Amino acid sequence: MYKFAAAFALLASPALATGLEVEIEGEGANGTVTIDLFDDIAPKHVEQIAALANEGKYDGVVFHRVIDGFMAQTGDVEHGRLGGDMRRAGTGGSDRADLPAEFSDFEFDRGVVGMARAQDPNSANSQFFIMFEPGPFLNGKYTVVGQVTDGMDVVDAIKRGEGQNGAIIGQPDVMKKVTVTE
Repeated sequence: MYKFAAAFALLASPALATGLEVEIEGEGANGTVTIDLFDDIAPKHVEQIAALANEGKYDGVVFHRVIDGFMAQTGDVEHGRLGGDMRRAGTGGSDRADLPAEFSDFEFDRGVVGMARAQDPNSANSQFFIMFEPGPFLNGKYTVVGQVTDGMDVVDAIKRGEGQNGAIIGQPDVMKKVTVTE
């Protein structure tokens, strides 16, 4: 009877929230950003991000698209490594399958982390972005995966890109190390 009660208590308790600690360095930002991942809102996306981070796939990946007043995008584990051909950064994903959209009512406000994707809503893979400012036009159209809880000053310092697409000129800032937290 005791074993059953203990097992039931484990099932009834809330799952541990997953998060990320992202060490960023570069010409603009230098410091750590803490992100709470919303496994209750986007469980498949959070699972994929956490798996890629645990495998070290995000370590050394640059912020390849940074638009002032909008967002900073990173996470191209295929073509976005520091030292690689930065002309291809942002065109790749990972060796994992693309994910079906997990849209929610959570709004894209400052510090919200969303999944980047192509035109197909079910094409998110490894790339994500962090909002500098609210982007209500994204609500219900992109998957929200988390929220910055510490280090927005570091996010605000990420080197900005040029032009309408936010392409980085010269050396981009990089996620030196990405660690999964519980």
